[in-house]
Amino acid sequence: MVEKAVRGTFLDFVDDPWKHVGNEEESVRFHADGLLVIDDGIITDFGPYAEVSPRHPDVETTVIADRIILPGFIDGHIHLPQTRVLGAYGEQLLPWLQKWVFPEEHKYADRAYAEEGTTHFFDNLLASGTTTAQTFTTGNLTCNEVFFEEAARRNMRMIGGLTGIDRHVPDYFANTPEQFYDDSKTLIEKFHGVGRALYAITPRFGFGASNELLAACQKLKQEHPDLWINTHISENPAEIHGVLALHDDCHDYLGVYEKYDLVGPKFTGGHGVWLSNDEFRRFSDTGAAVAFCPSSNLYLGSGLFRLGKATDPEHRVLLSFGTDMGGGNRFSLLNSLEDAYKVGMLNNTILDGSIVPSEMDLAESERNKLSPFRAFYSLTRGGAESLYIDEFVGTFDIGKEADFVALDYTAGPPATAWHQSLLYDGGELTLETAADLLFGIMMVSDERAVDETWVMGELAYKKA
Repeated sequence: MVEKAVRGTFLDFVDDPWKHVGNEEESVRFHADGLLVIDDGIITDFGPYAEVSPRHPDVETTVIADRIILPGFIDGHIHLPQTRVLGAYGEQLLPWLQKWVFPEEHKYADRAYAEEGTTHFFDNLLASGTTTAQTFTTGNLTCNEVFFEEAARRNMRMIGGLTGIDRHVPDYFANTPEQFYDDSKTLIEKFHGVGRALYAITPRFGFGASNELLAACQKLKQEHPDLWINTHISENPAEIHGVLALHDDCHDYLGVYEKYDLVGPKFTGGHGVWLSNDEFRRFSDTGAAVAFCPSSNLYLGSGLFRLGKATDPEHRVLLSFGTDMGGGNRFSLLNSLEDAYKVGMLNNTILDGSIVPSEMDLAESERNKLSPFRAFYSLTRGGAESLYIDEFVGTFDIGKEADFVALDYTAGPPATAWHQSLLYDGGELTLETAADLLFGIMMVSDERAVDETWVMGELAYKKA
């Protein structure tokens, strides 16, 4: 491959902004005029243009002007086969699954149907600036094969796996534990670690998994300890009551997964809206992660995730942000940030003492506030760290894979351009101005702000 470079305004993160309350800029690396050098999809040099360019005098350079370039967004929780039921009306989690989701996902056993839906899925990811996703599929081989094949065709780093469910589901949709184990083994051997593909053992949720299915997950993890675990936890109160009725030897939802030795590094529990303080502490202690899905939690009426609790410096929980499309009503993680900000502000009010003075916790209240640095850290470096893929993606460090997104701060609804014109007069961007622009993008704009998405140093999407 021929060495190439991209010149523009770059922003990424060297640390967690929640560790720098009052001085979040210390967590940020910002080059108003930077140069990113790429060879065979890997970052080989990075820094200020004036410093880096003399080391590469003849490199072919693409200039991306009037944009803010960040590492590619990482979606920690999304459902491929729900692409066509995005925006289904009027149900909370469990009836929504029965009415809309299970019938639609069953159609992905047909290869032609799965291929068309999967093409739409990946097109929408790239148009939203998402370059990596931890993805739920279905319980049939065809859907999973199509997913991994399409990810390979697009050269995208993706995590996924056969989705196991054998309780509280229509007969036509259920796995058997034996089938789940055998088909998972087939997929692991064929796809895990091939190219950029990573495999996740995927019990859908505790309410839908028999003891035998969870035992099959445990066996797979014992046989393949390098695999990921992707599931749901504590999304909906009715779900939690159902899970604990099935597992009367467990005093909380996390205990169900702990019983089968699934909780630890590379474990992600989606949602976590109703986690207890003790469950948050155990997530932190074991290195397990939660995927925060604010748009879905609001859309399905699940509740308000306690972002300030999860970011407690004494017991910090690894966090990714997820769209949870189609429980979430957007593919765009920018819209997830908008909803996350609103969830955080509600929690901020609950804890600031103005409602119940005895429940005041000003430190936790403040941690709920989603600044632009906290927000975009969560989509990039933070998401990569939570999924244990930070050796590959999440920053512009030398040796990382060159996935990135160029955000257009003049795009979106007409009001957006007006708002941003007040912040930026066309001179060289400062870090302070870039932060204001990023906040405007996440609160006022949408996927129209995504101008370009690059995968392994190649342009994969360009806004028309």
